[in-house]
Amino acid sequence: MSLAFVFPGQGSQSIGMLSDLANKFPQVQITFAEASYNLGYDLWDLIASGPAEALNETHRTQPAMLAAGIAVWRSWQSVSDIQPSYLAGHSLGEYTALVAAGALDFGDAIKLVEQRGQFMQQAVPVGEGAMAAILGLEDDVVRAVCTEASEKGVAEAVNFNSPGQVVIAGAAQAINTAIELAKEKGAKRALLLPVSVPSHCALMKPAAEKLAEVLENISIKTPSIPVIHNVSVATARTEADIKQLLAQQLHNPVRWVETVQYLAAQGVDTLVESGPGKVLAGLTKRIDKSIIGMPMFDQASLEKVQQAVGE
Repeated sequence: MSLAFVFPGQGSQSIGMLSDLANKFPQVQITFAEASYNLGYDLWDLIASGPAEALNETHRTQPAMLAAGIAVWRSWQSVSDIQPSYLAGHSLGEYTALVAAGALDFGDAIKLVEQRGQFMQQAVPVGEGAMAAILGLEDDVVRAVCTEASEKGVAEAVNFNSPGQVVIAGAAQAINTAIELAKEKGAKRALLLPVSVPSHCALMKPAAEKLAEVLENISIKTPSIPVIHNVSVATARTEADIKQLLAQQLHNPVRWVETVQYLAAQGVDTLVESGPGKVLAGLTKRIDKSIIGMPMFDQASLEKVQQAVGE
């Protein structure tokens, strides 16, 4: 068996997440206490009690999801000596993967992704940007739709999540136009996503420049476990390369289909999603049926992974 652990990004957060795991594993509360110390507010209280509107603000969602992913990872490490062969993360989850690989200090990462969220929101005022999910069209058709819609502003295909599931992002007017064009081309569904920031498109370049400046003062080590990056679908070993990829990631597509295909080509047969939700585990089945995708977010699912990997 060859394992990969992957970490979810924004969109998988929910009020009450990890409450079951926290009852069993002290690592959860310890991780969130460390995160709260670095943020200056009680992050666990926010995810336990809400309100959801506050948790869904991108500069709060990002630290919450990173802490959740690491809390699950640490819980796993407390009961298992089995290490994955590869790590990866969807968008924000790439930071979680780098923390799990020992490349990025957890405290540094928590503050970094909070700033990342702030930079992203500052780059595009609320209401001016949008993202939409396009289901049931070929990737090239989605790209063509975006090219046509870009007369109204930036419109780009930004998340290649599974065959026939592509997320687009850009200026609100252009994305609304792209939705109508996608429907005309035969999309099964084309719907706006409830987000405040158009991630991974050219509108995020100002945020990427600010992030690059902050990254200059952060130490990044060589990962102890190979991390597959969203931008390159490859590993990076040097501090300079990893920092460059993290900045580029803000305005480049998340190549998730290719990431899972790469893992399969390296012989990975089991992919464990470490963190809230089941999004990445579900996408795995649609991308490559030879890989088993398993979510791990509570005691029952953690025990299921243990049984699957032979512990």
